[in-house]
Amino acid sequence: MSDKRRVLTGITTTGSPHLGNYVGAIRPAVAASRRADVESFYFLADYHALVKCQEPERVQRSTLEIAASWLACGLDPEQVFFYRQSDLPEIPELTWLLTCVTAKGLLNRAHAYKAATDANRESGEDPDAGITAGLYSYPVLMAADILLFNAHDVPVGRDQVQHIEMARDIAQRFNHLFGAGRELFTLPAASIEENVATLPGLDGRKMSKSYDNTIPLWLPREALRKAVLGIVTNSLEPGQPKDPDNSHLFAIHRAFASDAESAAMRQAFRDGIAWGEAKQRVFERIDLELAPMRARYEALVASPDRIEAALRAGAEKARARAQPFLSELRHAVGLRSLVGAKSPASTSGEDAGVTAEAAEFKQFREADGSFRFRIAFGGRETLVSAAYPDGKAAGAVLASVQNGEPDVLVADIAIELRVDGKVVASSAAYPGIDAAAADAERARGALAAARARKLAAQARKPAGS
Repeated sequence: MSDKRRVLTGITTTGSPHLGNYVGAIRPAVAASRRADVESFYFLADYHALVKCQEPERVQRSTLEIAASWLACGLDPEQVFFYRQSDLPEIPELTWLLTCVTAKGLLNRAHAYKAATDANRESGEDPDAGITAGLYSYPVLMAADILLFNAHDVPVGRDQVQHIEMARDIAQRFNHLFGAGRELFTLPAASIEENVATLPGLDGRKMSKSYDNTIPLWLPREALRKAVLGIVTNSLEPGQPKDPDNSHLFAIHRAFASDAESAAMRQAFRDGIAWGEAKQRVFERIDLELAPMRARYEALVASPDRIEAALRAGAEKARARAQPFLSELRHAVGLRSLVGAKSPASTSGEDAGVTAEAAEFKQFREADGSFRFRIAFGGRETLVSAAYPDGKAAGAVLASVQNGEPDVLVADIAIELRVDGKVVASSAAYPGIDAAAADAERARGALAAARARKLAAQARKPAGS
């Protein structure tokens, strides 16, 4: 996994983006995605959409519009991980692994669930009336989104901070149960962007679909002008000074303007600019920024196959990161190959837990005088060590492999053998991630089988020999 700091953002596909989404989420996220020291993950949260939307066409249309919006606003899918949540089967699988360690009491305290049950009680209904298991377990799905990529930071509003705290609790529980002293999951942190603008809507309240006071992001030019002219203002006449700090019209302008433009508009307010002229200036400033992107958006929406191709490529890129990690998690919880599995001692006296395919170890000397060791499974060489200056050094590392329980991990499309976190041997590249993951599982079983045979042989030795 990359050493860069990982930042993950999900966008629920239940509606069309508006100016508030652009100013508060899309624009700052696209700017952040260009940082060289960060790995950025952006996904369309269509599984989450199903929790509150049972309109298939709406979910599909929203997916198209939101994906097109991010791409039109400058998100480069080549530089980030940009994918549709439902294209990653690793997410629901991890959700189940996490569900099995998540305390019911933790989910009982989730704000959305408590709000729904409280509303039911106030109306005299059964507390759980109309509440689905999807709503109840929503925080676990969100935890899976975050933990699958071990995100360090998750930009959220204050109302979502609890979900990040719950993801931390779930990760800590999983690490405790299955980590065997390792931190399988990074504990994520909520990243609250205090300097990101919250755009007021047509009536001065926060721009939100809940208040029906939004201005859609991609309105045609004249429709945008009409929407801006509909922003509510007070009754002050032209020539009367106006207070910019208490004007949501000024706040909208400031979200798009440069410092110099904002200062000029502030002075115009103090000089008594007419509301009609002020609205025209606001419209012109918004349109100046959106017009080039609007053209790109319209072209993208008209070619959904282009967006589909970008999302599928993004999913493939994300799965290349997710599959090896999920393979490691499956092994951690016991979803493993039966090769090398421990079995109860049999009455026949045969070695318990020993299978036909055990790892074979061989140390050898290179032409340049250095020493290495190789590990074969079923007669096929799979892992070769690094070079060591002498046979004693190579033998010591090989002994740590044979006597311990090294980690077998997939890195890109190869296998790495690690002892105490250090890579001591690796494989050649495989044709694909699935082949690498399958052989990694086979290697784990074969190493376990070799250890079992060694222990059985030691147990058979006469005491004192």
